Amino acid sequence: MILENVLITDAGSEGMAIGKINEQVIFIPFGIPGDIVNVQIIKKKRRYLEGKILSIIQPSPKRVTPHCSHFGICGGCRWQNMTYKDQLFFKEKQVLDNLTRIGKIPEPAILPIIPSSETMYYRNKLDFTFSIYRWRTEEELKNENTKSPLAAGFHVPQFFDKVVDIEHCYHQADPSNAIRNAVRKFAVEHQIPFYDVRRWEGQLRNLIIRNTLAGDLMVIVVFRSDDPSNEMMMKFLKETFPEITSLYSVINPKKNDTIYDLDFQLFNGKPFITEIIPPYQPDGKPTHFRIGPVSFFQTNSRQAETLNRVTAGFAGLKEGMHVYDLYTGTGAIACYIAPYVGKVTGIESVEAAVQDARVNASANGIDNTVFYAGETEKLLTPGFIAAEGAPDVVITDPPRNGMHEKVVRTLIEVRPPRIVYVSCNPATQARDLLMLSGEYSMVKCQPIDMFPHTQHVENIALLEAR
Repeated sequence: MILENVLITDAGSEGMAIGKINEQVIFIPFGIPGDIVNVQIIKKKRRYLEGKILSIIQPSPKRVTPHCSHFGICGGCRWQNMTYKDQLFFKEKQVLDNLTRIGKIPEPAILPIIPSSETMYYRNKLDFTFSIYRWRTEEELKNENTKSPLAAGFHVPQFFDKVVDIEHCYHQADPSNAIRNAVRKFAVEHQIPFYDVRRWEGQLRNLIIRNTLAGDLMVIVVFRSDDPSNEMMMKFLKETFPEITSLYSVINPKKNDTIYDLDFQLFNGKPFITEIIPPYQPDGKPTHFRIGPVSFFQTNSRQAETLNRVTAGFAGLKEGMHVYDLYTGTGAIACYIAPYVGKVTGIESVEAAVQDARVNASANGIDNTVFYAGETEKLLTPGFIAAEGAPDVVITDPPRNGMHEKVVRTLIEVRPPRIVYVSCNPATQARDLLMLSGEYSMVKCQPIDMFPHTQHVENIALLEAR
């Protein structure tokens, strides 16, 4: 079915645009609010339709030409065809809509969104996949394109086996593109087979590139098995890119891509790279973060400093204060605020992350932090708090699915005077704020754009006990 002259009215979740015709809601990828388009319906649901744009009858003034040749194929940067000013508007609107609709906060105090200083080459980590199943566009299929079936790039959404062969990615600064293209070329020339995810065959699986503002560069090559060609590839990288400060290899014989439980072999350079975050106070010292091959760190380093600074400001740090940092990860926020308070207690479920947090604290000469490994909902109990000491402030930065209900109930029971809730998902954040609303009111919140050209937005909310 084809619908004509559909008006795109809003930007929805997951990067989908919302169109309406005769009060019928249609979810459409890559549409821009203000567009008038012809749409082919591809799915019919009880309450809405799903479609794709066939032609643009009248483009929105918010529409711009994407800068990436892979736009619309690889699945990333879904808002690249929208002006950055309008991206920020709809991200802020996303926070507002979730707080009012899900959180039931009638007039939330939302500060103007903080934009990213860089909208291209802002990521400090990318993970590329090598595959023998290159994604072909409709045009290529029609023309019986004979281009090589090999691909080094990103998975196509909803296809476990298809990979877009990336020529140039605007996410990460040089030499990221040069390294990926050189590895692809070297593998082809030396007949190192790309991975076949259907048959679990082939040698070259993944390439992970991490960098820091301090100038460090980490490269991790993931192979399927131990093979003489591994050594050949690693020597090639070492000699061709002397700027690599940490060069690792890892063998992953499993059917999934998870590598955190595997043995990483340092081929050359330092075992870690270092990111430096400016201090919260002008007279303070910068925080140095050691990042290993499996360490978590915010993927936009410049905005990580912004996020830490806003979080610290909302917490109202004072000398002697006891702060709980829930879902602390590698202790990024804990180590950042520790010099300005009496004690920081961090809780994190991933043991390796807790080890990183302790290393980061030690490397910065911080001796007033303590980190516990375990599920937050299991560790954070009234008994734990009685033994550790009651918090003056709780900072919580949970994963996308938000806080566990048991954590929310414990916070309600303990009633710390102030909670700073850092979230990468305004919907689950709003859900948790509703559960806390009987005991806490949201004073204000600060959206931050960590990921330009995507629909994702970070939001920091300050809650105070009623």
